[in-house]
This record gives sequence, structure tokens and C-alpha cells, in this order.
Amino acid sequence: MPIYVTSATEHALRREIVRVGKLMYERGLAVATEGNISARLSADRILTTPSGLCKGMLEPDQLVVVNLEGERVSPASGANRHLQPTSEIPMHLEAYRQRADIGAVVHAHPPTAIALSIAGISLDECMLPEIIVFLGLVPTTAYATPSSTENVRAIREFISGHDAIVLQRHGTLTVGRDPWDAFMKTEIIEHSARIALMVRQLGGGPPLAATEVEKLLAQRQAMGLMKPNDPAEFRAIYGARDPNGQPTFTTSPG
Repeated sequence: MPIYVTSATEHALRREIVRVGKLMYERGLAVATEGNISARLSADRILTTPSGLCKGMLEPDQLVVVNLEGERVSPASGANRHLQPTSEIPMHLEAYRQRADIGAVVHAHPPTAIALSIAGISLDECMLPEIIVFLGLVPTTAYATPSSTENVRAIREFISGHDAIVLQRHGTLTVGRDPWDAFMKTEIIEHSARIALMVRQLGGGPPLAATEVEKLLAQRQAMGLMKPNDPAEFRAIYGARDPNGQPTFTTSPG
């Protein structure tokens, strides 16, 4: 179902984006003017952070509204009159165009996740139970120039079937029903990345057994979080099958 907000709730959404931006900055998930956040207002209106400002020091009135072509459509205020939408807005818009269920997008620069992407270490190598249940697989894109059409193409093949993506050398892209939901997924990725790094430093460790992955995917399905591509992707990595050679999990209807 498409997600829309009324004019009565737009101000609350602006405040939520500002809150998320502050937390990103305080927790080192975006420094200086890095990162961007957006939220869906309607089928063709997106509320987004502006370019060139620190996400930890934003004011609600500094956010701007764009259409699905990235053109500014909100009237100028004293606070945002000279501000432009984030230069990463094409990446956000690609996510909204592909999935009507997305209510918000967060792009952050979590340092450990970025370091692992440069080292060629996938988060799939140290898959935690919470990641499997709440996020599923977290793919890493090929490197693409930030703020470019190349970057949009890099996420295109993944965003339809994943809520969290690692952008090689660049950061993360997470989506959710609202800015807070998308932000929490960013936190989960960085937490998992730190654990993956520590495991490497300790000499490595075994992946989860296929039978345990099956149990976690059953929980994911029961919570209505399964994506259509999940069974094939987890089967390819973990070999999770029942005694008849078939996956014991399926996607939820619809």
C-alpha cells in the first residue's frame, strides 16, 4: 500500500527527520555535511534534507519538498530559500519509484561498514540472527561515483528486494516505513559490521548452520518481512533445504 501523510502530520515528519539527522551525526554515522534523509509525503512529493548542511544541526523548516523528477516544488521560506535538495536525491527517488511501500530513505556513511566494503568483506560472512530476521541479506553494490546516475544504476538491481544495501566505499542505503525505521536499520548494519570486524581480528568463526537459518527465516516470514527473493538468495549462500531438497520457507502472500 502506498504511504501518504497529511499536511497536519508533515510538521511532525520534519521534526522526525531532524531527530534522525542529529542521531546520525552524534553516533558517527555521518560527519560534516555527509548523509541524507527523505520521506514520502504523497505519490509524487518527497520531503528531503538539503544539500551542504550538517545533518546534526538541521531545522525542520530547512527541509525541502521535491517531485519524482527531483525538482523542488515547495514554496521557499526564510529558512530554506537558498537551499537545494540533497545531491543524492536521484538515489532516493529510485527507491520510491520501485516500491510503493517505502515511506523513508536514509543514506549514511557508517565507517566500519564502509571499511569492510573496501576490504571486500561481505556482511553475509558474519550473519547475525537479528540481521536475518529483520533485514534479510544485505548486498554490497559495485563502486559508483556518488551523486551520479551511475550510483542510481548501482542500487537499481537491489532495492526492489532489499531494505538495506551497502554502497561500496560510500556508505549505506536503508529504507523503511518512516525515517526512524530506516535509521534503525542503518544502526543494525553498522553494529553487525563492527562484530564482523572483531570476528576477523579474533581469527574468524563459523557461519550459522543452514538449519538455524531456516528457523530464523521462519520467524522472518511469520513477521511478514520476507521478500520474494529471500528463499533463493539464502539457499544460494547457506544451502538451506528440507530433506526433499526443497526450501522449507516461502514468501508471504502479496
